[in-house]
Amino acid sequence: MSDEVEVPESHPRYESLLTRHRIERGVDRGITSRQGLIAQGRGEAYDYLLGERTIQSADRAERAAAAYLLQAENAVISVNGNASALVPGELVELAEVTGAALEVNLFNRTEERMEAIAEFLREHGATEVLGLEADGRIPGLDHERGTVDADGIESADVVLVPLEDGDRAEALGEMGKTELVVDLNPLSRSAQVATVPIIDNIVRAIPNVTDHARELRDDPDAQAAAIEAFDAAEALSAAERAIREGE
Repeated sequence: MSDEVEVPESHPRYESLLTRHRIERGVDRGITSRQGLIAQGRGEAYDYLLGERTIQSADRAERAAAAYLLQAENAVISVNGNASALVPGELVELAEVTGAALEVNLFNRTEERMEAIAEFLREHGATEVLGLEADGRIPGLDHERGTVDADGIESADVVLVPLEDGDRAEALGEMGKTELVVDLNPLSRSAQVATVPIIDNIVRAIPNVTDHARELRDDPDAQAAAIEAFDAAEALSAAERAIREGE
């Protein structure tokens, strides 16, 4: 996907305009739903209030998330339309560094979109993409929203769910999974129920988790320390203060 936009890189809103362009191209390609445009706008508003930066508490969350992924027996990175449009190569890289699987999981699920996203991830280097078997379920979710792969999300012990809807995030938590959530709204249900809420823009968060994973992957003691040092309630509180007060 091209990142070419008719805006100079010196434009103060260049990065924001670039992500909008990626979402638009995702809609054109059939990997992002039109509702994803609304979700992108909502997230962008929160990022603006955060100062479009990774605050310290988010960086600690990203480090803890990396540690959880490295320690997992069966880690899965859940990929929806917006995530695939915004950071496809970055998700593939994170999966490679941590040994996690990639699984397409959609709110507005159609076979066409599932195949399109899987193919898009393959174009960005993925060798295996789960989600197409659809032989597992997330209990308590009606219709196609609860459809997953039995050897993927259903059996995973750790799941990274960037840009997830709240009830599905809550249902995954009720299954006893360690849930790592990327969400720019610290008050969202997804962030509130997460083991590790990462209050950051996905375009910064995923590369940061990958960088931490590279640093931590050969050091189990450092992994344990990163998890021990992280406090979800404090991370949510810090993000809310940053939004409300500009701290």
